[in-house]
Amino acid sequence: MNFIAAGLSDVGLQREHNEDSFCILPEHRLFVVADGMGGHRAGDVASQMATHTIAGFFQATAKEDFTWPFNYDPSLTTDENRLVTGIKLANRKIHEAGHRHHDTHGMGTTIVTALFARHSNRLYVAHVGDSRCYRIRDGRIEQLTRDHSLLNDYLLLMPHLTDAQKDELPKNVITRALGMQDSVNVDLVPIEPKPGDYYLLCSDGLSGMIEDDGILDLVVAGGNDVEGSARALVHRANENGGDDNVTVVLVLFTA
Repeated sequence: MNFIAAGLSDVGLQREHNEDSFCILPEHRLFVVADGMGGHRAGDVASQMATHTIAGFFQATAKEDFTWPFNYDPSLTTDENRLVTGIKLANRKIHEAGHRHHDTHGMGTTIVTALFARHSNRLYVAHVGDSRCYRIRDGRIEQLTRDHSLLNDYLLLMPHLTDAQKDELPKNVITRALGMQDSVNVDLVPIEPKPGDYYLLCSDGLSGMIEDDGILDLVVAGGNDVEGSARALVHRANENGGDDNVTVVLVLFTA
């Protein structure tokens, strides 16, 4: 299968600067969205470090003699190892930089990535934090990632919380991000894509401003024009208030 992809990032209507970052590497079939956090503009430093580190790792590992910075996990495929290792390397660099420099102390970033392994027809989605990946297939939308948030952690332990109890919990507290610790757990989901599938990677500036059905309608209406759909998604998030930076990467698989 082939694919077409487009990405867009916007500062939104309420923020002074953009702490999101994204990259699309068609030659490696790699897609990344990062949403930074931290004072003194450290969030944009962290998100850019994440995308640049992962992209650089993929470019470097195209050479067979490259030495990997972490042990190879035999339970994962080479592509899965490559994706998880790139994210762990980004975590290490952000964590170390945050401890070296006063202005970037405590910085971090969420990350959501997708890697298409053409030889096995698998799409590997890996993430840390609350940046999301959605799949749109046959007119339906499905969230493939689970937000690493305080609310979700509570629901795992206490799945029968009432709506009133849920409302008492803070909604935007994340429990996992790159840079928070010297090591990080990366969630990984293998997917078998089909022609006509859309995969949307986004920061919470999109998912927090548009309901899932609204995202579905805009993507489907755009058809093959993924650039137009990306613009429409960002525009709608801003129409709905634009409370945060908005970043999207949209991938459409074709026959």
